[in-house]
Amino acid sequence: MEIIDAIILGIIQGLTEFLPVSSSGHLELGKAILGESKMPAEGLMFTVVVHFATALSTIVVFRKDIAEIFRGLFKFEWNSETQFASKIVLSMIPAAIVGIIFEEQLETLFGGQIVFVGFMLILTAVLLYLADKAKFTNQPVTFGQALIIGIAQAIAILPGISRSGATISTSVLLGIDKEKAARFSFLMVVPLILGKIAKDILGGDLSLDTEGFGYLAAGFIAAFIAGIAACTWMIKLVKNSKLSYFSIYCLVVGVIAIVAGLYL
Repeated sequence: MEIIDAIILGIIQGLTEFLPVSSSGHLELGKAILGESKMPAEGLMFTVVVHFATALSTIVVFRKDIAEIFRGLFKFEWNSETQFASKIVLSMIPAAIVGIIFEEQLETLFGGQIVFVGFMLILTAVLLYLADKAKFTNQPVTFGQALIIGIAQAIAILPGISRSGATISTSVLLGIDKEKAARFSFLMVVPLILGKIAKDILGGDLSLDTEGFGYLAAGFIAAFIAGIAACTWMIKLVKNSKLSYFSIYCLVVGVIAIVAGLYL
């Protein structure tokens, strides 16, 4: 992998992790265009690194919220921060179960299956359109809703379904305040990403080749910077009901991906 390819893929990951257009789907399309599907081992390490970068960018953007949550937890009381943390944990359960039980089956979908990615992008477009047309919402996240949002996140493991798009759209359709929906959506993925990285490292699935350190560092920095910008921007977009633009984008890219996969 060349440095420029790593930067491009890092920017794609950083932007699409938060913008509702599917980071996994765009990484698959980006790898197909750049020819990275021919290097699965290298691609796995790179994917983990750029996902860690976006998790870190989330922590930076929401550092005050996270600090407040930890302060509440250290009080050892059933307060609003403890309840919020419990809802985050509850929302993680469906994705964790799906990831553990169906890990091998899911991996087969991350190998240049751009037709499948195209159909999932169209599904994302439909979700975003419905959420954008939802009536004004102002409700906080309940425990039951946290579980439903978690199920949406589990489904979004599929490449082409936007994780942020699925969770934010589900939240808004459930009547949750849009800004609270975006905040919950971005914070709920951090433990999952860090947990997956820890599992891969402890399981010996990842190994760092010193010769590849340069492209990994380039991808990490690109994803981190792009992630901070996209996360901040996305909060404003959700609050101002601008999801329909991304719905159109996902529809167009989805159709192009299907046509390319079938006829090119």
